[in-house]
Amino acid sequence: MDTKPWKLNATELGAAVARGEISATEVVESHLERIAAVNPVVNAVTQLMADSAREAARETDRRRAAGEELGPLAGVPFTVKENIHVAGWATTHGVPRFRDHVAETDSPPVRRLRAAGAIPIGHANMPDLAISSDPASQLFGRTYNPWDRSKTPGGSSAGDGVAVAVGMAALGLGNDSGGSVRLPAAFNGVAALKPSHGRFAADHRILGQEPMLASQLIPVDGPIARSVADLRAAYEALAGADPQDPRAVPVPAYGPRPTGPLKVGIVADPSGAGVHPEIRAAIDEAAAALEQAGYAVEEVRIPKLFESLECYGKLIMTEFGVKWSRIRELLTEKGAQHIDLFMERTPHTDLAEFLRQTGVRLGLQRDWAELLETHPLILGATCPKPVPGFYLLPDDTDTEAHARMMLPGALCTVTSLVGVPAVSVPAGLAEGLPQGLQVIGRMYREDLCLEAAEVIERHFGVLAPIDPRS
Repeated sequence: MDTKPWKLNATELGAAVARGEISATEVVESHLERIAAVNPVVNAVTQLMADSAREAARETDRRRAAGEELGPLAGVPFTVKENIHVAGWATTHGVPRFRDHVAETDSPPVRRLRAAGAIPIGHANMPDLAISSDPASQLFGRTYNPWDRSKTPGGSSAGDGVAVAVGMAALGLGNDSGGSVRLPAAFNGVAALKPSHGRFAADHRILGQEPMLASQLIPVDGPIARSVADLRAAYEALAGADPQDPRAVPVPAYGPRPTGPLKVGIVADPSGAGVHPEIRAAIDEAAAALEQAGYAVEEVRIPKLFESLECYGKLIMTEFGVKWSRIRELLTEKGAQHIDLFMERTPHTDLAEFLRQTGVRLGLQRDWAELLETHPLILGATCPKPVPGFYLLPDDTDTEAHARMMLPGALCTVTSLVGVPAVSVPAGLAEGLPQGLQVIGRMYREDLCLEAAEVIERHFGVLAPIDPRS
């Protein structure tokens, strides 16, 4: 094979290994060499699983030589965010408190990707406890955007986004509770899928303790990849019910084909905070490409944006408020600043108000269901602003400035709150750096999101892998 394996996408690698054109061992060694070459520049891979990856690759090659059928992701290396369990490795959450918290079993999505033939090659970096505004962890330091080291690599799944963008892994497995797979995808020039609530099984227990209600309803695990085809392959491997997670539902991965042209609602500036002209132009280009592909496109407004943001804040911050004194002890002063400011804006509520907000959330879900009944897909920017600098808040940041900083992520936030699926796909560059558009769909219609995202991808092209800029 003339092309170096680390340059190939996941579906290309899986097919090549299955055909015997390349061995899984060669694939893993190529990615390990790539990690050795570029991870010192971007600092995305934390715990390198070299020996276990090599062993898994040898087993894949043995099975192929014996004529056994291999999975669609045979030999494909993937990274796993530091808060997702991989058997035999510490689930550190980026902080010293959990450095020795070794997982006894794989989390369901890791197990499912393994069953499809993929091979975990390393944990990937994340901010402390996935809640800091700084894309760095106490244990592993800062992860850098490979396009520009002065810019943020995105939300809390940044390590996986960067690893995929520079070819250290063909897939990344992160989680999203308000944009944390979509924003790293957009800012690093790759694609990501935030699934519907209940589409993928997950295990977010910490030291065996189950998460509270909002943390059960909002965060979801999701894949990061360089192409929509790779997202589709990961989606097929990850979807479905699982006894380890009673929330996971047995809904078919593909729903009925729509009759007639699908309506796509365009949401250019959902918060009214403005959209960069290059990003607005990309939305218009994507809309035109979808129209040419047979979709019906028109501008829409999303329902009750600011009520949704308030509901999200009250649900999340009330749960943080219950145990914030203990959580804060695990963070640095700078790492705690984001939540401190959030809690100043949205103090945790009493039980009656928290319970009322669970009803508000249901009403918002109903509003979204009605919108998606008439417009089964929604198209908007993953972030309406170009890639910002590091989310390091100045010491004098007040609550109003913090609110303005959070507003560009509003579309990611509200779609996480109501649980609908979304695919972020690269859409060229804004100010010379990657930008992403997201396709949002009805519950459990990830298939329609992926199909539309492929149309957008064909128009703009695939950006990664790239060599990091030092």
